[in-house]
Amino acid sequence: MKINIPNSSLPRIVIIGGGFGGLTLARELKGKPYQVVLLDKNNYHVFQPLLYQVATAQLEPSNIASPFRELFEDSPNLFFRMAEVLSVSAEAKLVETNIGSLSFDYLVIATGAVTNFFDNAEVEKYSLAMKNLPEALDLRSVFLQNLEEAVNMETGDDQESLLDLIVVGGGPTGVETAGALAELKHHVYPSDYTELDFRRMDIYLVEAGARLLPSMSETSSERTKLYLEKLGVQVLLNTTVTNYDGRYATLKCGRKILSSSMIWTAGVKGNPVPGLLKSSITKGNRLTVGQYLQVIGYKGIFAIGDVAGVSTLKQPNPHPMVAPVAIQQAKSLAGNFQRRSLGKNPIPFKYVDKGSMATIGKNKAVVDFGKVHFKGIFAWFVWGLVHIMSLVEFRSRFVVFFSWAWSYLSSTKSIRLIIRPYKKRRLQHIHKAA
Repeated sequence: MKINIPNSSLPRIVIIGGGFGGLTLARELKGKPYQVVLLDKNNYHVFQPLLYQVATAQLEPSNIASPFRELFEDSPNLFFRMAEVLSVSAEAKLVETNIGSLSFDYLVIATGAVTNFFDNAEVEKYSLAMKNLPEALDLRSVFLQNLEEAVNMETGDDQESLLDLIVVGGGPTGVETAGALAELKHHVYPSDYTELDFRRMDIYLVEAGARLLPSMSETSSERTKLYLEKLGVQVLLNTTVTNYDGRYATLKCGRKILSSSMIWTAGVKGNPVPGLLKSSITKGNRLTVGQYLQVIGYKGIFAIGDVAGVSTLKQPNPHPMVAPVAIQQAKSLAGNFQRRSLGKNPIPFKYVDKGSMATIGKNKAVVDFGKVHFKGIFAWFVWGLVHIMSLVEFRSRFVVFFSWAWSYLSSTKSIRLIIRPYKKRRLQHIHKAA
């Protein structure tokens, strides 16, 4: 069975994945002399940097997600199909999906990354990841369900395991999640759960390296650690989690931390599609691509974003797995498709690092712009402005701005609703406590 896409005399570009790279590429090709088909297992694009705010009840899923079909309105050469890609055949120029097959003239793999548990089966089984909207909603439910269960318990280990939280990974996601949880502990939960003593609630941030935010300056790393510690977060550096059974996290030093909830943000790996040669996959499970973003060993197949590991003489090490890289690669590839249609030679991709930033809480953020580093309330406003302007829809920008404004003025998070209980996690806790 074939996917129903209208026949066209235009060359067909099939894009697998609607993250930052895939969506940007499709929109850049609007009105260009190509038929563009975007495939994604979801019918929406999600702004991943703000997933932690869904998990911590600051934003609704719809605030950071946009339907592809709405984004493709008035774009007659752009098509979307919700499908899960099963395999790719380079020889037949065919993509096999759960809804049928689709031929292509050019293929762009933009499948992003998945959580990397480093082959630790127990950690993967019992910890909680945060790479997509369902996982963020699971986290929101777990946090609230734990508190609802804790109010019915006597003080002791079982109640402590429900109150205490472990965040593993000191990158931007881990830092921002730990900071948001600490603010909930101080400013929101005590008024909701007056029966609980939140002075007994411990939040741990575990990082295997020597400092937080290793991709940022040492100045920003040190300031971030100070901010978190002032919020009461216990920051454990040079510390590795070796096991987690749903109740105790075991550290490499032998120490055990009691908690029924461990959030794993310690790493990601590429998510290549089946069907390509294993020799095309490099470190971090990423596809090896050249200076024009073509997958090495293939003609007419490209990769962008987290799944792409650019390898050239000038760029021997892959770019970081962050949204700006994916967006810049998408724009570069779109430009080269346009140049191809005009009979011109492609231009090599060159990444321009425009800076890094992270927020730790209200009025607390760090920003690096080259050699310029700043912190505090100004950095916090810069972080907010950049993220609002990066949302793909005006509606999302408007809603997020007013949600943040209300939260800033009222110091509350209004979306503390258990709409979809996380039953699996609850059963695991009961089993372990028995």
